[in-house]
Formats: sequence, structure tokens, C-alpha cells
Amino acid sequence: MSAPLATAPASSRVWAGYVAPVLFVAGVAISVAAVALCLGQDGPLRLFTAAFIAANLGWLVLEAPITFRRPSAPPREVATLVTYALTRVATMSAAILLPPVWQRPSPLLAVPVLLFASGVLLRVVAMRELGRFYSHHVIRRDDHVIVRTGPYRLIRHPAYAGMLLGHAGLVLFFLNPVSVPLLAALAVVIGWRVRVEERELMAIPAYRAYADGRPRLIPGMW
Repeated sequence: MSAPLATAPASSRVWAGYVAPVLFVAGVAISVAAVALCLGQDGPLRLFTAAFIAANLGWLVLEAPITFRRPSAPPREVATLVTYALTRVATMSAAILLPPVWQRPSPLLAVPVLLFASGVLLRVVAMRELGRFYSHHVIRRDDHVIVRTGPYRLIRHPAYAGMLLGHAGLVLFFLNPVSVPLLAALAVVIGWRVRVEERELMAIPAYRAYADGRPRLIPGMW
């Protein structure tokens, strides 16, 4: 049996009690403020831009039940989770609070929109494919099952790939000198988190067999 949640480290309780709620409220407040700023400005893209920000807010809210769900086993570590969440909120905030590079309608707007939509869809599908085994926490369950269906047939961490793809679309639309380096930082943090997770997963023989020859995030690269 898994150890009871009461044995979770203090850092995990701090995440659940303080860090996660503060970051979630901050993300929602920043998004609402950005929508209001958009609607208060002139320009042919103000409604489109406000809708894009609202779609990102919807993504944040969609994941809220998982964000606040109690882990089914004591988390192995929390440092990467906190850094990951902070970097995600910072990337989003830097993008939507500064003026976007797109000021006029253009067919090229389809590129960031498709990237964003594809990333969110990939992440949602990946999370649902894992079902009860999906968690924002790094945990190891006694009844762990290796999922090989859906996007997991192609890459080992499609949920993280979706996170990167979605934010690439967001940053490409709200392109500015702050959001671009923060997107790069998010990619680095996700890479760090993947390695931490895999240190736990590689202890499962079935996962080692699953990982053999299957890329982590990007086919043909990593």
C-alpha cells in the first residue's frame, strides 16, 4: 500500500496550502486584467486578442481540479513543481500584459492560434489517457500501469510537450523581449522536471522497456 498522505513532506503541504492557491489566483487575476486592458483599447484585433487571453484563462481553469487534487501518494519532491508553476505563470503574464506584436489582421495569425490549440489539445488528451495516474506531483504508486496508448505511443511525456507547444503559440502571438526568454526558461524547467520524473519511473522495469527507443518530448531530437 502507498504511504498515507499525512507523511507527505512539509514542502508538499506548503505547495498545497499556499503556493498553488496563490499562483492560481494570480494567474486568474492577471488574465482578467489583461482582458480588461485589451477591451479598453482601440484596434481591429482587440476582440481577437481578448478572446485569445480568455482561451488561455480557460486552459488554466480547466487544469484547476488537477492542480488542487490531493496526491494519491507522498510526493517525491516539490522543487521542480514550484519552479515549473512559477515559470509558467511568469511566461503567461509577460506575454499577455505587454502589447502584442500583431496589430493588424494577417493570415499568419493562424500559426500561433494553431500552435496554442494543438498544444492544449495534446495536453488534455494526454492527461485523459493517463486518467487516475496523471498528477502534477512526482509520485510512485504501487499499482502504477505504463500507458502506451494515444500520444504515449509516440512520446513519453506528451502532456509536457503540449504545455510547451501551447505556450509557444501564446508567446508567438504576444511576442515581446520578455516573453521569449521566459519561454526558453520554461523549456529548460520542463526538461529538468522530466529528468526528475524519469529517475522515479526508471525504477519500474516496465517503464524502462517502454522508454527504450521512444523519445521524451520531440521525436528525432529528445
